[in-house]
Amino acid sequence: MILENIIVHKILDSRGEPTIEVEVVDENLNSFFAQIPSGKSTGKKEAVVLSFEEAENVLNTLVKKEIIHKNFSSIKDIDSFLISLDGTEDKKKVGGNLMLGISIAFARALAAKENKELWQVLKQEFWGGLISNKKPLIFSNLINGGAHTDNNLDIQEYMVVVDPKDGTYIDCIKVLTDFYKKLGDLLLEKYKLQELKIGDEGGYSLDFQNNFEPIKIMEDMINSEDLADSFSLALDVAASNFYKEGKYNFENNLISSEALKQEFLNYLIESKLLMSIEDPFDEVDFDGFKMFNSEFSRAWVIGDDITVTNPQLVEKFAREKLINGVIIKPNQIGTVFETCQTIRAAQENGLKTIVSHRSGETKDVFIIHLAKAANVDAVKIGAPVKERLIKFDELIRLYD
Repeated sequence: MILENIIVHKILDSRGEPTIEVEVVDENLNSFFAQIPSGKSTGKKEAVVLSFEEAENVLNTLVKKEIIHKNFSSIKDIDSFLISLDGTEDKKKVGGNLMLGISIAFARALAAKENKELWQVLKQEFWGGLISNKKPLIFSNLINGGAHTDNNLDIQEYMVVVDPKDGTYIDCIKVLTDFYKKLGDLLLEKYKLQELKIGDEGGYSLDFQNNFEPIKIMEDMINSEDLADSFSLALDVAASNFYKEGKYNFENNLISSEALKQEFLNYLIESKLLMSIEDPFDEVDFDGFKMFNSEFSRAWVIGDDITVTNPQLVEKFAREKLINGVIIKPNQIGTVFETCQTIRAAQENGLKTIVSHRSGETKDVFIIHLAKAANVDAVKIGAPVKERLIKFDELIRLYD
């Protein structure tokens, strides 16, 4: 496929912050788009993000003259060219967000040319086209803390995990949406509030007695609504946000990795529905991860800041048994090809795979197509409101 033009547009993400949309124009002058989300809680090794102005300058002074009118036969082909053109480990020359925008938009152009769905093109190129009807779990963030809001919770995300089992997504998402609304009503009544503040990912934001209380509230509600057969709970601790000089500032106390591990052990003892804990320790606290993963066979121990959708890091930390699952965020690495490499590395090493949104989301549904193509274990979307609803709707369209 030959690209006739590439254009970058400035748009706003779900937080009202600027991000980019990339448009590629094929040889028939058809346009294809990709909107790139932004992260607020980010790993130190994520690909460099360029501002709109920087991306536009790089595109016009470097990328266009190298890529326009060249013939690319596959996603890997164009991504490898971009990686070579950039030549840096963190993609600071071309920018991870600009590269990913070109990569996704090209994939959409390729799918249109072959008269296929985007997920079908991804599956054919990176997973050999094998079809599976596996439905991923939905991780939905209903209470926000940490960097996603300004309440007193150290833990960043309190999620319900919905298992569609043998049913349809339209039915289980309806139940999830109803649960979300009832949780809001319960919190308003319990804390005598006039209104509830909403965090970056659509979850409720308010002060609690401690970091465990939201787990207790949601677990009690799941049981009272008789949903325990299909609903469970998960946390994204995002511990790097409260880690400094070897200690964790947790509930206003400076504690060690061992003490923090004991907190999570208590959570798992007290909550029978808690099944996954993401980033329980800082991204350089390898001993904390290894100690935690070795002791908690019941829980998914998920890497995000520590792995940053990098296939080499995923393979390394899987081999060293620091994690048993991994978050996949395409804009952490910067190309579709490398994202798919990372998922394959995780699957080949027996890790659970969760394709995830970012806190600053867009209307782009690429991650849902990626999840279907790769047969991942779960998708992490956020609360079923506003711009996140588009991704829920795409789950229904692709799977039901």
